[in-house]
Amino acid sequence: MHDRIQEELQMNETYDTRNEILTLKEEHNATILAHNYQKPEVQDVADLVGDSLELSRAAASLDTEVIIFCGVDFMAETAAILSTQKRVVLPEKDAWCPMAHMITADQLCDLKRLYPEAAVVCYVNSTAEIKAESDICCTSANGLQVANSLSEKQIIFVPDRNLAAYIARHTDKEIIPWNGYCYVHDRFTAQEVLAARTEHPNAEVLVHPECRPDIIDLADFVCSTSGMGRHAKASTAREFIIGTEAGMVYRLKKENPEKQFCPLSKNAICKNMKKTDLTKVLQALQTLQPRVTVPEDIAFRARKAIERMLNVKI
Repeated sequence: MHDRIQEELQMNETYDTRNEILTLKEEHNATILAHNYQKPEVQDVADLVGDSLELSRAAASLDTEVIIFCGVDFMAETAAILSTQKRVVLPEKDAWCPMAHMITADQLCDLKRLYPEAAVVCYVNSTAEIKAESDICCTSANGLQVANSLSEKQIIFVPDRNLAAYIARHTDKEIIPWNGYCYVHDRFTAQEVLAARTEHPNAEVLVHPECRPDIIDLADFVCSTSGMGRHAKASTAREFIIGTEAGMVYRLKKENPEKQFCPLSKNAICKNMKKTDLTKVLQALQTLQPRVTVPEDIAFRARKAIERMLNVKI
C-alpha cells in the first residue's frame, strides 16, 4: 500500500511539473529541444526530439525567443552560434561531452600545420573553439556526404576516430583522424553483439558509426540515431538490437509500438545526457538560466563551418 501511495504521489508531482513547464513555455515563447538520448520524461515534454543534425537545423530556423536545449554543452553552443537573437538555455550546466573535450584548439592548429593541404572536418560533437578552426562540420548522419563534398584529397577529421574510420571506408579521400572517441559507443564489444544475436536470432542489428570497426563489421546496418528511426519504420523486421546510447530505445518504441527494440548493452548510458530531468527543465524556464553564450569572434568563425555543413545535401 505504501509503495502504491508513493507511486501515485510521484505521478501527481510529475503531472504538475509537466503542466508548469508547458505554461512557462508559452509565457516565454520558448521551444524545448531534446536529444534522442535524454530521459523519457524529458523527451515527452520536448517540442522536437532528434539527433545533432536535426536539432541544429531546428535551432537555425525556429521562430522563438528562447531555446531550452536538453542535451550536452556542444549542442547548446551550436544552437547559440546559429541563433544569435535567441536565448539558449542548457538546463544542466554540468552536462558536457567528454569526446568534445578530447582535443584543444592548439592541438588542432598543430595538426593543421603538419597537413597544410588538408581540409578540416569536425564532428559537431566538438567545442565552439574547434569548430572555429575547422573548414566544415559534420554529424554522424552526413559525415560521408560532407567528406565527399570537399575538393581536398586530404581531410583532418576531429575528434572521433571511429566515425573517421567509418568515413574512410566509404571514400577515396585520405582521412587523418584524431584519437578521440565516445566512451559509450567505444566500449561495445563483439561478444555483446554475438550474444544479442543468439538471444534474438531474427533481430536486425543497427549500430551507430561512433562504434569501433569490429562492431560495425558485425552489424546489419550502420546509421545515425535519426537513421535508426527511419530504418525501423521502413523495415519489415519486427525486432531490432540497437547499438547506441540506450535512451534511443525509448523513442524507437514510442514511434513503433508494434515492434521490439533491445539495447545492445543496458550499460550504454551517457551519464551527462542523463543529468537533465523535468525539475531542471522547469527551473530553466523559471530562471532562463544557465544561459549559453559563445564569444562573437569564435562564434563568427564557427558559424561558417556549421552553415557550410547545413548546405550539404544528404
